[in-house]
Amino acid sequence: MLMKKELEFYISQGEGYNIEFKESHSSTIGKEMCAFANASGGKIFIGITDSGIKKEIKITNKLKSEIQVIGRNLDPKMTIHLQEIEGILIVDVPEGKEKPYSIVGKFYLRQGANSQQLTRNEIKYFFQKEGLVLFDERVNEKFDIKKDLNKKSFNNFLRLSHIRKILPTRDILTNLNLVSDDKMKNAGVLLFSNDITKFLLQSTITCVLFYGRTKYRILDRKEFDADLFSNYENAMDYLRSKLNTEFIIKGGPREEKLELPEDALREAILNAIAHRNYFVTGANIQIYIFSDRVEITNPGGLVRGMTIKELGKRSLSRNNLLFGLMQRMDLVEKIGSGILRMKKAMKEYGLPNPKIETNENWFSIIFKRMALENVPENVPENVPENREDIVVEIIRNNNRITIPEIAKKAGVNEKTIKRDISKLKEKDLLKRVGPDKGGYWKIIKK
Repeated sequence: MLMKKELEFYISQGEGYNIEFKESHSSTIGKEMCAFANASGGKIFIGITDSGIKKEIKITNKLKSEIQVIGRNLDPKMTIHLQEIEGILIVDVPEGKEKPYSIVGKFYLRQGANSQQLTRNEIKYFFQKEGLVLFDERVNEKFDIKKDLNKKSFNNFLRLSHIRKILPTRDILTNLNLVSDDKMKNAGVLLFSNDITKFLLQSTITCVLFYGRTKYRILDRKEFDADLFSNYENAMDYLRSKLNTEFIIKGGPREEKLELPEDALREAILNAIAHRNYFVTGANIQIYIFSDRVEITNPGGLVRGMTIKELGKRSLSRNNLLFGLMQRMDLVEKIGSGILRMKKAMKEYGLPNPKIETNENWFSIIFKRMALENVPENVPENVPENREDIVVEIIRNNNRITIPEIAKKAGVNEKTIKRDISKLKEKDLLKRVGPDKGGYWKIIKK
């Protein structure tokens, strides 16, 4: 039974994956009950507006009876529980044990803070392919809430989600549907773990910078293994440090502009985190930077029944609980909308839409980088320590190569190459013989 303090917590928490507010009894309650039964359960608060304002209702036996009948009209039948607190009627819907459930012949599934209608085949495929218990809703037996919870990550989640800490930590976790039988679910482990590899080895993000357009030579590599939000931020920082930056001055302080829109990159990383298949244990999220493109890849293709053409129009998430929590943190919006925002951001940059490649095992989003001749002549601060060796290797293969051609092969701009060549000359490792036109490079062996 909920206490008054818990009611206040739910109101402050707002609507989400397992919480629905209704100002009054309406015909849509059956839809929400069906969706909660097909997910991991949830609560419907009748007498609270969408914005969290109390609108006390008159609770009669007739009203309660009508709602109980709706539960019995689910197929298969569902027993629900009702509770009254200060003029608010709380409908507690448990997770169904005989999924999938329907109401009046229609099937609904909870997607973030919304209930989405699916056809019978869609929901059948979803449960067959993804399993009746989704990965993020599974209990993690190894995780000790008392010892392994990262308090900094947890408090950061509360801050981003605008949730007041008016209850003890364990109660908040329980009300967020993250705890079952006093054990943390995998969604909570992903968000609040001190060391993710201790519990979910596959949940890291690997970032790699390659020389040129192939995976032949690695210039730099980082693997991020903290909590979900930290990994996301670290991956974004890595991209910012390795991509070219344009400096714009418009009558005031100079503005930095990354060669690819940060909004698009951010959406792609969050999409990979939210929708990847965490059951795949031999692979993680990979971010590859080549001279001509950026690839962001996650394990798990489209959910069965979905096609590439439907991306941006409709979607199913493998990790509904996790997605709902990411919505609370304002990291993601509606399911499927991330693809549209990526395309919009690329269009505003004058760049082509990201390319999407997928099969049953992988999902990749590929961003084409600016042509090097159009990259502004800034000098990146994060220069790989071994790029001078790369310049020497390029020249060794063609001692009459021009500086623009070297820049194109090295994946940087001309000003950066000029600086590298100056350093090589200062070290007496490289010499220019003859004029700029008609001359050649000479590598000095030591």
